[in-house]
Amino acid sequence: MNYRIEKDVLGEVKVPNDVYWGINTQRAIQNFQISGKRFPNIFIMSLAQLKKACLVANMELGLIDKEIGAAILQAVNEILKEEKHLDQFPIDIYQTGSGTQTNMNMNEVLANRASQILGSPMGKKHPVHPNDHVNKSQSSNDVIPSTMHISTVQMIQKL
Repeated sequence: MNYRIEKDVLGEVKVPNDVYWGINTQRAIQNFQISGKRFPNIFIMSLAQLKKACLVANMELGLIDKEIGAAILQAVNEILKEEKHLDQFPIDIYQTGSGTQTNMNMNEVLANRASQILGSPMGKKHPVHPNDHVNKSQSSNDVIPSTMHISTVQMIQKL
């Protein structure tokens, strides 16, 4: 297996070349090997819906460059409309209480895919940054509880 080296203030981490997640997700995979259970696809899709809503709002407010916003929108629509990339969310459901790792997992997947759409390699956090662009004006303490509400409503509607 081939790897890329990603760096942050905590150091370097080897991330498989063929995945859209990044350094935060890779650390979470290593640190939270608890149950082997993953979030269901409905939760991941709900998180993608929320990220899309936040993206559209940030674009309308002029807080995200149009080209970057369009690439993130294409990436999130690949999840929502085509159900692609659902295998890119490997983190155990048992993690920290705020769900920061899952939020960052989505941010990294969308940022890396959007950067790829724009012709750049994954793992560089450029031109699309997981925090500065995908997670703009958001907090895990808001994103994860809101995602729980969205996915709960969707599950109830299926009954």
